[in-house]
Amino acid sequence: MNPYVISIVGHSGSGKTTLVEKLIRELCARGVKVATIKHAHHKVVLDTPGKDSYRYKEAGAVMSMLVTSNELQLVADVSDRREPEQLAQRFLGEADLVLAEGFSHAGGLKIEVLRRECAKPPRCAIEDGLIAIVTDMDEIYPQLPHFGLEDIADIVEFILQRAGR
Repeated sequence: MNPYVISIVGHSGSGKTTLVEKLIRELCARGVKVATIKHAHHKVVLDTPGKDSYRYKEAGAVMSMLVTSNELQLVADVSDRREPEQLAQRFLGEADLVLAEGFSHAGGLKIEVLRRECAKPPRCAIEDGLIAIVTDMDEIYPQLPHFGLEDIADIVEFILQRAGR
């Protein structure tokens, strides 16, 4: 079974990461197995040059997994599968729900964090999959559900209803 995927989008500094962190805590408290996918626009080193898993990838492995006594790290090629739903299907099947941070230009359902103090227009439109707004601006997309930054329980309820739970 594929996990339900929803992207939390917004401009840098809007509060996406803080919101995702609070949503994770509330969802976990309700017994939901949550996974996350974070989109980075800049180059990030995922593996340490010279270490075994790095050497395996350099040698041509399509995936390399490092497993410790209580964690694992997976480094994999994603050249043809970068949409949150494709990534969740491929790697996060154990989760009930995947919160993807970023991915404003990808397909799928989105909740946008938009604050007046950021002084920027919305990143997404309704036709981009936008289903709700976390904002302090009632005038933006009044036809969509609006939540405040601290309305965590209500946002979680909205997400769970959309997910059919």
